[in-house]
Parts: sequence; structure tokens; C-alpha cells
Amino acid sequence: MDKAAFSVTADAVRGLIDHAILKPELTRSDVDAQLDEAAAYRVFSVCVRPSDVAHAVARLTGTGVGVGTVIGFPHGTTSTEAKVAESLQALADGAFELDMVQNIGAAKSGDWDRVEADVRAVVDAAGSTVVKVILETAFLTDDEIVAASRAAQSAGAAFVKTSTGFAGGGATAEHIALMRATVGSDTGVKASGGVRGLDTLLEMVEAGANRIGTSASARILDEVAHRAETGAASALGDDTASY
Repeated sequence: MDKAAFSVTADAVRGLIDHAILKPELTRSDVDAQLDEAAAYRVFSVCVRPSDVAHAVARLTGTGVGVGTVIGFPHGTTSTEAKVAESLQALADGAFELDMVQNIGAAKSGDWDRVEADVRAVVDAAGSTVVKVILETAFLTDDEIVAASRAAQSAGAAFVKTSTGFAGGGATAEHIALMRATVGSDTGVKASGGVRGLDTLLEMVEAGANRIGTSASARILDEVAHRAETGAASALGDDTASY
């Protein structure tokens, strides 16, 4: 996505956001507070833990906010069969998108046939449901990012995605640009991990992202509103507690 052609309006920004509700320690009340915040800010979707999908779907019914979830999260090392089973359960629970973690060990081994087969199995199980493949770019070289992006695209994934947010490194503009250059315009690119404020979101959009994973949705959209009203950035800065 070209930042120059991107209108920085609340509707445009909220339409990019998958609001992440993935920390393992979140209680049900924590999850509910985040679901209600996502509904209040009318983000595109939430991305919740697999065990929270059915509950999230019920709580968000009628809000227009979609419910996605993660597969093989956060390490990508579960078997392909387990990823397929997890995907089928998530779909039965009402998930409308799946963000799967690629087999990172296979990627680091250069076993791209195995990486591609793992992704394809989930894509096939998902049918028409959007599948995004988390590469975990913090662990990969540039050449591996290119190869992983190509494997995911060849397997039929709708998006390639940078990060889980739990590997000590998140999205960078350089990695987003590399992924976009690799997959072209027909496959989506999602920036996730470390997008904690509006300026970082816009940097990712300029680099080629067309979806954003963040838990800082409220801070980002509050900043959009502030800039629309005043024409200047606020003093809020990034939400450093987000991921």
C-alpha cells in the first residue's frame, strides 16, 4: 500500500487493524475488556487465542468486528496434522481468518518443500477462509524471508506476516518492503509486532503493509482523532505496554 495514496482517516486506519488479544496470562475479564475496546473503536478484527474464539464471536456478534485466531502459535513447531486440527476447530468456533506460524525450524534448515507443504495443508483445510503465514522475521535472514514469502505464496496463503510479537523482535519497514517486493501486489503483507503508535503504522503502510497487527489500537486511533482535530501530533507517543 502506498502511503501517498493512503488517506489517514479513522475509517481507513481502523480498516487495517487486527487487534491482538494474545498474551497467555490474560484472564477472561481481560479478554472481555479488550473485545469491548475493539468493538468501541470498530477495528477490522480481533486476533484472539484459539480457546477464546467461540467466546469472542458471541461477544462481538452484531458489532461488525471479525474474529481471527492463531494456529501453531507462537513457535510454529507443532505437527502439520495438529495445525490442521487446530484450524478446523477454529473454523467450527467461528473464526473468519487464521494466522498460522510457519515451521521456523524447517525454514532455518532451508527445507522449503516442508515449509510449503505445512502451509498448504492449513490453506486446504481453511477452504475460502483467509490464511496469513507468520514468518517470524526476527529469526530469519533476508534470503530466508524471501524464500519463506515465496513458499507461503506458492502454498496459497492470502497474506505473509512478519511476527508473533513474542520472539524479541517485531515488524520493520525494511522487512515489510522486502516481503512486498517478493510477493507483489496479489498477496497481502501484515506488519505485526512493535506497531505501538500511528507513526509506526504509517511507516509500515508506506513500506507496503496492508494489514496491521497491534494491541495499541486505542492509542493509534486516538492519535488519528487528535491529528484530525488539531493538525498536530499529540504528546501521547507510542503505547509501550502493547505488542
